[in-house]
Amino acid sequence: MIAETMERIARREFFIIAGPCVIESEELCRRVAGYVAELCAKRNLPFVFKASYKKANRLSAGSFTGPGLDSGLAILQKIRSEFNLPILTDIHETAEIKAVAQVADILQIPAFLCRQTDLVISAAQTGKWVNIKKGQFLAPEDMASIAAKASSKKVLLTERGTTFGYRNLIVDFRSFVIMRETGYPVIYDVTHSLQLPGASGGVSGGQPQFVIPMARAAMAIGIDGLFVETHPEPSKALSDAGSMLPLDSMAELLDNVLAIKGAR
Repeated sequence: MIAETMERIARREFFIIAGPCVIESEELCRRVAGYVAELCAKRNLPFVFKASYKKANRLSAGSFTGPGLDSGLAILQKIRSEFNLPILTDIHETAEIKAVAQVADILQIPAFLCRQTDLVISAAQTGKWVNIKKGQFLAPEDMASIAAKASSKKVLLTERGTTFGYRNLIVDFRSFVIMRETGYPVIYDVTHSLQLPGASGGVSGGQPQFVIPMARAAMAIGIDGLFVETHPEPSKALSDAGSMLPLDSMAELLDNVLAIKGAR
């Protein structure tokens, strides 16, 4: 099933990347992976599970960062094996890549690190798919140069919003068209695009009430995949609590975007 999912992604079939922001526990990952996998199976949607073993770009030094490399990868390996799902997770330094590539099917370059040449090149050299998030500070056409560093056809480009003044992001929907002109699949990270960075006491807020409308709009323009962070109880989440979609809203989200896809 993992190989089939990755082949479908390579064929540019629409797919879902979803999971909690960070690994809080094995139990949470298992709950989210199982729930979303069932939803996607019923809708014949390829599904990639995502969660970070470490969140390196915290605003506050006291913020939860995750279980770390070894413990986090062990949990992701269990999820991959138990649910037969491809795994996506962030990398932050070249020293992490070898270990992460032994578990993950897609290595993700965080938005703040998208211009780190060695990180992009080293990730691509593993032969795995690489998902490069567009930095909040970049124009969409700049992603062609960054993708070219990978010298690989296994590249995904992800839109996650652009800085618009302080503590706000905005999505320029032209970016989906511009980035697709590179020839690479384009993903929309809908939940991160609705963050309010550092909005309250050093903790980012968000506007999850706009997740479904924004996802519908992106699908209408044309995207190859949708990236969603989801949690059974977002208000209790240890990272990105303000922007994650409630797990029980995932079915509504999927049905909405598939309805738009069917109408295109």
